[in-house]
Amino acid sequence: MQEFQIEEIEINLLLEAIFQRYGYDFRSYARASIDRRIRQFLPSAGCETLSGMIPKALRDQSFSTALIQYFSISVTEMFRDPSVYLALRERVVPLLRTYPHVKLWHAGCATGEEVYSMAILLKEEGLSEKANLFGTDVNDSALEQAKDGIYPADKMQDFTKNYQQAGGRSSFSEYYHANYESAVMDPALKRRVTFANHNLVTDQVFGEMHLIFCRNVLIYFNKELQNRALRLFTDSLVRGGFLCLGNKESLQFTVVSDQYEAVDDTARIYRKRVT
Repeated sequence: MQEFQIEEIEINLLLEAIFQRYGYDFRSYARASIDRRIRQFLPSAGCETLSGMIPKALRDQSFSTALIQYFSISVTEMFRDPSVYLALRERVVPLLRTYPHVKLWHAGCATGEEVYSMAILLKEEGLSEKANLFGTDVNDSALEQAKDGIYPADKMQDFTKNYQQAGGRSSFSEYYHANYESAVMDPALKRRVTFANHNLVTDQVFGEMHLIFCRNVLIYFNKELQNRALRLFTDSLVRGGFLCLGNKESLQFTVVSDQYEAVDDTARIYRKRVT
């Protein structure tokens, strides 16, 4: 058997071990990308072969955490899918205004761009003073960048276009300042934002939320884990609260589908039934 074929078997076994032990399903990731990441991680793993990583992944918590974080692929941007934010402005914000206080949770927030997007939207809609935002992810390094709120300056042009298409009511440049080749988000946006580590596979209910974002995260879970996460969201939402999913995900054919009504099918925004 050729060395390449042996390494493919080793990678399959490693991904299966991670899935069985921790519930993270990286088996369906783009294979060329995941293979490259595993090989890049090998020198820091202290193992001579790929198969040597398997027992460490199963038994060494710090090693497995580092490996899972290395696998985590952060795909996000400010006001990603602008039509979703426009739908939130028009369909959800008027109902959020009826609450004396609102709590919003971005599950799988990656490096935080969408959390700051929501902070901007709430500010423009006059809700920032009565809102608390929580951004969670399993990747601690991504969370550190989210807390810093510093992003490449060359992304600001695309972010500005997204903001405008999302119904922005000001100049996007008001919400950050340039610092050499970086853009630093306005510290005022962070005032009511909390970033924390939270594992959708193993952790429990996260407060009583009025709006939960989890976009393009569940596609990496199998059906059982998707249903577990959706139960977690449902238990974390107040009655009448909102759930926003990614454009590749739907509540259809899930264990919680009968507990929601669609607010916007295109934006994948749902509302938890009151009764």
